[in-house]
Amino acid sequence: MPLPSGPQPPSRLTEQYPARPRRVVVTGVGAISPLGGDAAQTWAGLLGGRSGIRQLTAPEFDGLPVRVAAPSAVEPAELLPRPQARTMSRAAQFAVLAAREAWADAGLPASAARDGLVDARRLGVSIGTILGGAPLLLTADQALHEHGARRVSPHSTPMMMPSGAAAQIAIDLGARAEARTVVSGCASGAEAIGQAIDRIRTGHADLVIAGGTEAVIIPAILASFSAMRALSAVAAGPEHASRPFDRDRDGFVLGEGAGLLVLEAEEHALARGARIYCEAAGWGLSVDAHHMVAPRADAEGVVDAIHRALADAGAKPDQVAHVNAHATATPAGDATEVTALCRVFGSEVDRIPVTAPKGALGHLQGAAGGVEAVATVLTLRHGLIPPTVGFSQPDDGNPLDIVAGKPRPLPRSGDLALSNSYGFGGHNAVVAFRRCT
Repeated sequence: MPLPSGPQPPSRLTEQYPARPRRVVVTGVGAISPLGGDAAQTWAGLLGGRSGIRQLTAPEFDGLPVRVAAPSAVEPAELLPRPQARTMSRAAQFAVLAAREAWADAGLPASAARDGLVDARRLGVSIGTILGGAPLLLTADQALHEHGARRVSPHSTPMMMPSGAAAQIAIDLGARAEARTVVSGCASGAEAIGQAIDRIRTGHADLVIAGGTEAVIIPAILASFSAMRALSAVAAGPEHASRPFDRDRDGFVLGEGAGLLVLEAEEHALARGARIYCEAAGWGLSVDAHHMVAPRADAEGVVDAIHRALADAGAKPDQVAHVNAHATATPAGDATEVTALCRVFGSEVDRIPVTAPKGALGHLQGAAGGVEAVATVLTLRHGLIPPTVGFSQPDDGNPLDIVAGKPRPLPRSGDLALSNSYGFGGHNAVVAFRRCT
């Protein structure tokens, strides 16, 4: 057999494990949310105190006890070529579009990995989701029973896979290091970011596109959450449905979208002259081991996650300037987060301004940690904390300084911001970002 001519790619990738952990920075952001079709529109909506929550008027939602949600401001399938869109779940469509935005925001052309501007084998993807494309199982089952096996799409199985979003991003941008999927309830997006930080620190990748995506505003999911009494009864109308930390809160509002970051080894970013938003300084993970849907009243798991994030960032509680809270607007969940923050920060808790984006965005499930991480990064970048939509009066004894009404300047003291995410099953993930000086 004749030997191939011309230059050949190496048969084995030489991993580059650093002698000490590398510093990780954020160089790009991307988002699709109920407030806008990109990160800039989402950020503007948060700063403006707008709500993306609205009434669901489609006939498929008739008869449901709750018909309020926070759908994406744009239809993702309309922003992709039709042949490409029809092979992706809605969650994967959101993820690919947010990844493209984050990639371009990081100053990289779409073909950067394929053209050798970055090493494709050191470019990874880390995506959090809960159900991914699983809602398509209902569509396939309906087609099977109503029209027969020939009407079930051949794309159904790969579209249903929760790992589909990560795989589609890797295909789209040419990432060959890895395409991992994190499934840990509503902490999925934040945990995916944390996993990416570790992969860069330890030398397995130079860049990772990380965050979360979700698209589950369908009748069956709404009916299930409603039966759990987890959703807001929205007696005051859609714009007042999600009320994080408010004494009259009565449940969350289901949302959808995606939020992604480009995370990069600092030396790699500096070598290519990238604009740096902030440092992805550390993260913490824990599990309550308590109940599938109820948080621990003593908040022990959440406290552990926050302490671990601070330790991983090499920081102490007095270095925290801001908290982007998980705060879903459920009575028990918000109270647990208040308890956790009081336990971590003690008598100093009232000096830290807290915001809760779910008042404006609804609860984006597996995407929540991604979109809220984007908001936290932009808070550090612009020095402004968005107000908490839906918040009016706190519970008696709640000492938190909750930003409401209008944006507030980020305090000058302290350089760390925490983005909190907690999920069913007792999953807790906290990401710490440090502003660049």
